[in-house]
Amino acid sequence: MNEVRALLLAAGLGTRLHPLTDKWPKCLMPIGERPLLEYWLETLHSTNINDVIVNLHYHSKIVQEFLNRPRFKGWVNSVHEETLLGTAGTLRANKDFFQECATLLVHADNWCQCDFVDFLNFHRKHRPEHCSITMMTYESPTPETCGIVETNTDGVVLAFHEKSNNPQGNQANGAVYLLEPEVLKWISEHPDISDFSTEVLPHFTGSIASWNNNGIHRDIGALPMLRLAQLDQQTTSCWPETDTWGEKFLSNPIHQQIAQTVV
Repeated sequence: MNEVRALLLAAGLGTRLHPLTDKWPKCLMPIGERPLLEYWLETLHSTNINDVIVNLHYHSKIVQEFLNRPRFKGWVNSVHEETLLGTAGTLRANKDFFQECATLLVHADNWCQCDFVDFLNFHRKHRPEHCSITMMTYESPTPETCGIVETNTDGVVLAFHEKSNNPQGNQANGAVYLLEPEVLKWISEHPDISDFSTEVLPHFTGSIASWNNNGIHRDIGALPMLRLAQLDQQTTSCWPETDTWGEKFLSNPIHQQIAQTVV
């Protein structure tokens, strides 16, 4: 596998977290004393992924102020979408950034703690040779509420079952992927496609490897999971120094609002 470059998807409207997202973006919701997006950027930095773009749309000014912090200078860049392009559309619009690199695609509204080095090494060295995508999966306690994947004995994805009343197991799509260049090439050749989950993944079914996250994986786009994430053990920051943005964040009323908002 060539160099890895990353796209963090942070443009979503966060409608399931209303009214919390009326004034604050979903990607910057606190997990303990730090925003979710900071954990993702720290994970990438610690695994030497130092070419990152973050797509922005909703509350883009707030997210851009977060990204302007000195710790992200020179390796994290943003791309603003006046109109949401869809995940496949964002990949296509930024294809020149990824060039012939492997692409790490992350839906940054997931709270994920895992052995990320092992995830990268699996894709590099252990995925089946015919697979162009590695999908992170996790064991969902509520499989009827999420997308469940069906795999063969080699962990290759054979089918998807979206929010089924009778789910085929509990191995869920974690919405974190490693993509080989041929995936972006295919997306570029199909300009009418915008949705990654419903249009790209079905095309590559049978060529998608799965890697199971045995750590923490929560979709914090819903308030119960966001609250539950506050109880999880958080890692110590690799950026121990405080800055103006971080100090303001600690006093942001969003912390109290999470605890007080009625579901």
